[in-house]
Amino acid sequence: MEQTLGQVSRYVYPFTAIVGQDEMKLALILNAVNPKLSGVLIRGEKGTAKSTAVRALAALLPENRVVADCPFGCDPDDITTMCSSCRERRMRGETLPVVTRKMRVVDLPVSATEDRVVGTLDLEEAIKKGEKRFEPGVLAEANRGILYVDEVNLLDDHIVDVLLDAAAMGVNTVEREGVSFTHPANFILVGTMNPEEGELRPQLLDRFGLCVQIAGILDPAQRVEVVRRRIAFEEDPAGFCAAWEAEQEKLRQQILAARKILPRVQVPEKMLYLIAEIAIEMGVDGHRADLVMLKAAKTNAALNGRTEVTEADIRETANLALLHRMRRKPFQEIAFDEAKLSAVLGHTHPHTHSHSHVHAHQVR
Repeated sequence: MEQTLGQVSRYVYPFTAIVGQDEMKLALILNAVNPKLSGVLIRGEKGTAKSTAVRALAALLPENRVVADCPFGCDPDDITTMCSSCRERRMRGETLPVVTRKMRVVDLPVSATEDRVVGTLDLEEAIKKGEKRFEPGVLAEANRGILYVDEVNLLDDHIVDVLLDAAAMGVNTVEREGVSFTHPANFILVGTMNPEEGELRPQLLDRFGLCVQIAGILDPAQRVEVVRRRIAFEEDPAGFCAAWEAEQEKLRQQILAARKILPRVQVPEKMLYLIAEIAIEMGVDGHRADLVMLKAAKTNAALNGRTEVTEADIRETANLALLHRMRRKPFQEIAFDEAKLSAVLGHTHPHTHSHSHVHAHQVR
């Protein structure tokens, strides 16, 4: 039995083998294509494949080239995102040592202190020798990886603020007694929570780019498929992963292609007005919703190999951008008004995912 457990832990359940949960998969993939979406909050009951999906995404994504001796795993090919130390070495003409490593998932424990998250500065060293000695924290470890916060609603509000700031800015700055240190902190932020254990403050909710509400699957055939696949994976992880490798590679290439297409994606004026109209009709506060809807629609277009945003892109991603931003009365559940969106879009048919290739991985 021990051998089997060891075997299973070496293998990660394939992303494309996850049954259903299409919105969660789409939200994760959009963030993998475009980290500027500022992460995703996955709300749902326990046992709905939330953490399985996050680890599966990391295993699916291509490996990173990193500077071997850099605590932040800087990109050796991009001087603009390097830490000050790597940049100085490059400027001096030094050849930086390079290794490739798998995409990391860094877990943030609920009990984490601010120092553990942002890192610490040794003030004594700074005062005595004028040198900045920095002890990296979780944000340094997560640079160019995935930062996974389970039960984000149970974290201290201040720490959630710090995480969201770093996710939005792509850098982490630590200041102590007038001494400051900045390093890159580009990561895909994934927070999960069970709403029964308490909500996040609306200000914090709004800062997550996308939000998904998931529940257990109610279709008996799909539930049977969930169990069947899980058992097959546990009994023969290597064989199961091999059987899904072609699907995995297809999606991997789709993500890589989308990253290249994304900077070229155009948004017609008509689509900008449609986004504004949806935001007004859905009763969202502020302008962040419009921006996120725009970014998500552009990313969805790139994922489908197109360089122009269509109404289908907005339809497919609007609920991910708006679910957690719609005004609601105290104690009212977070919910998305599908009928209202259809009315704005001038359609009567329910929300579908017909355009997204990502959703091809259904029960087979």
